Amino acid sequence: MMTNHNYSNSQFAERAYLVGVGLRQERALLSIEDSLRELALLAETAGINVVGQASQLVRQVNPRTLIGTGKLDEIIEQVFHLDASILIFDNELSPRHQREIEKQLGETVRLLDRSALILDIFAQHARTSEGALQVELAQYEYRLPRLTRQWTHLARQAGGGGARGGSGGVGLRGPGETQLEVDRREITRKISKLKKDLEQVRAHRNLHRQRRRRSGLPLVALVGYTNAGKSTLINALSDSDIYTADQLFATLDPTTRRVDLPDGSAMLLSDTVGFIQKLPTTLIAAFRATLEEVLEADLLLHVVDISHENAMQHIEAVEDTLAEIDASNMSRLLVLNKIDRIEGGLPQVGLVDNYAGIVSISAQAQTGLDFLLHSIADALAQQKTRLEVVIPYQAGQIYSELYDKRYIETEATSEDGWALTLRLPIADRDHYRKFEVDEAFRRDTSLE
Repeated sequence: MMTNHNYSNSQFAERAYLVGVGLRQERALLSIEDSLRELALLAETAGINVVGQASQLVRQVNPRTLIGTGKLDEIIEQVFHLDASILIFDNELSPRHQREIEKQLGETVRLLDRSALILDIFAQHARTSEGALQVELAQYEYRLPRLTRQWTHLARQAGGGGARGGSGGVGLRGPGETQLEVDRREITRKISKLKKDLEQVRAHRNLHRQRRRRSGLPLVALVGYTNAGKSTLINALSDSDIYTADQLFATLDPTTRRVDLPDGSAMLLSDTVGFIQKLPTTLIAAFRATLEEVLEADLLLHVVDISHENAMQHIEAVEDTLAEIDASNMSRLLVLNKIDRIEGGLPQVGLVDNYAGIVSISAQAQTGLDFLLHSIADALAQQKTRLEVVIPYQAGQIYSELYDKRYIETEATSEDGWALTLRLPIADRDHYRKFEVDEAFRRDTSLE
């Protein structure tokens, strides 16, 4: 099917033509049409004007050009007719696909796939040195197997490298080396350095998590499809002013805020990068240090734009990504956001494994937030355990620590020290187990 739409927007300089390809026997998360609409939003986010699109269902992928050569000729004719400077495939192109299609496009039209487009958006939106490092690594790991005429001469690199000031131009060419061989060697060197830099970031994050754990505050992480409203929610709950925009991947860098709960306790609420269907695997790997915030959380809030026509598919895409980072067994609440945009009743959403409940809210209109906070407090309380301990009087620092963390449920004094009943997160139980009382002590005191 070949369609042309009036996508014109004068503020964008580059013009793109989109292509979606589906396998007849394959179950796709989104239809070709819905996925192309999402690709058009991605292009808009990247500052690109979409001037037309084509889609095709095929029985099997063409090993050379992904789609049939006749269809490709038709698409290329449309690209030149519409004066497009970029051809974007909604599918991830293999290195061979990239090479063969570029041969037919010639020098004047750039070829991108969904992964390359998402990487470009991440490069534009990374605002911290950590985010720039992660994006640059993902870009290089994506480019390495795809080096062709379009990717050579790394001195022209953009994205993460540019955000960090770059890491130098390409070295001198050795005897008999082609420019591609020089670039491959240079990319391999840069990947190695970026991985080392990110390991330092990861170590720093681990130290930060350990200090945060000592505060005794539970960590609640926001996850969800891009543009589900996570940043708006964290702003509403913590009275912050994190950047928000009605666009895909408006914010990438993790943010953590303290939020008070109705039971008098508090939590740390952490925002994370948004997910999307067909999220490049290189991005998931590069953002490992950031996504570990999810794995360290006591509770996940899965935020869904319930007003979106593909809300159910978005839930499934997030679940797939959580499984990919080994977070599918974590306790979580399903938060149906943007209910103020729905006319009539809410869509029916069935609970899946490990969900403690479903809460309906509007972060923008600040509707349902009190009930959400109560639900978070209840879910966190279910993950706590009791422990009876005696803290020796000479270990006053431990007693003060427990008091500051609000772990003390009941308190008495004995000749051996403070006899306490603690209610604390399961993750902290082993840290204080050495002070646990034995059966003989229970019989001799009123703790039994």
